[in-house]
Amino acid sequence: MRVDLPPGQRPAPHEPFGLPQFGGVRALSGPGHRVSVGGKARHPAQFGIDDLFGAGERLTRTSDLHCVTQWSAVGLTWEGVRFADVYRWLAERVIPHPGARWVRFTGLDGYSSTMYLEDALAADVILADRLSDSELTNAFGAPLRLVAPAHYGYKSVKQVCAIDFLRSYDPGQARIVSHPRGRVDREERGRLLPGRLWRVAVTPGQIERVRALFRADL
Repeated sequence: MRVDLPPGQRPAPHEPFGLPQFGGVRALSGPGHRVSVGGKARHPAQFGIDDLFGAGERLTRTSDLHCVTQWSAVGLTWEGVRFADVYRWLAERVIPHPGARWVRFTGLDGYSSTMYLEDALAADVILADRLSDSELTNAFGAPLRLVAPAHYGYKSVKQVCAIDFLRSYDPGQARIVSHPRGRVDREERGRLLPGRLWRVAVTPGQIERVRALFRADL
């Protein structure tokens, strides 16, 4: 067992995960996937994946994925482009409001999560289309997935189909589970309880029931 995992985390296999109400949703993206970009922006628009990936250098990053329910999948290798590069390219075209300090990512399954813009622009945050030398599958976020290693997994939206710039925080479907920042090193698991108390509130049985729900629908 790794001894350098963040507090409260244990190693586990990398499996599809998420909120229970999305467990049975299996969204399928067809050819020509488009991403809508808007929110508080002057010129909302849609872009193809090739457009977004042309905004920066393609790169490979190996990182861990830490789920708020206390498991961690370690050593995952993702390929894609930095969101910071995509943001600079988008900002010239859609022109976000000067007061937009948050960015909301929405997936085809209807799940959305909001990141503080400064966090989303960190060098390790990428939009990925490949995992472990293979194209992403639908279960793991094809065709485009946000990967934010320094944040709990609920920030890493799968099957990204919309990016919206916001002036205020939107908790999305995670509601009280969703911390505005969600940083792993500060154990920002949720807004209502400190991280250590949150660990106690979620039992191993609850965690396994959620994981089993997703496995059953594959």
